[in-house]
Amino acid sequence: MVDTTRLTQAVDHFADRLRAAPQSRLQRGAAAEALALAREMARRAQVVEEPGVEPREMPDAGMFAAADQITVAVHDFALVLVDDAEVDEALELVAEAQKRAGV
Repeated sequence: MVDTTRLTQAVDHFADRLRAAPQSRLQRGAAAEALALAREMARRAQVVEEPGVEPREMPDAGMFAAADQITVAVHDFALVLVDDAEVDEALELVAEAQKRAGV
């Protein structure tokens, strides 16, 4: 079993930063970055769980839901990871999105 603790902690930290961010920061792109990350993680999880099926796109639930969306998507994706390299790649995606979000 792969240890995804670092990944879930990283996304939980990112989500907490989003929740604490002012609305103006969310509007300037932080929420959009979070949604893009959530969509990518959800897509990756679906590809593993349902091979050959076209992945569904996570809907935009609004800027105030972005933190919850990344939390759900990344925690779901963490369940299907099979090795440490995949965890490291996902960690990099989270870190890059958080940097672009500026939170």
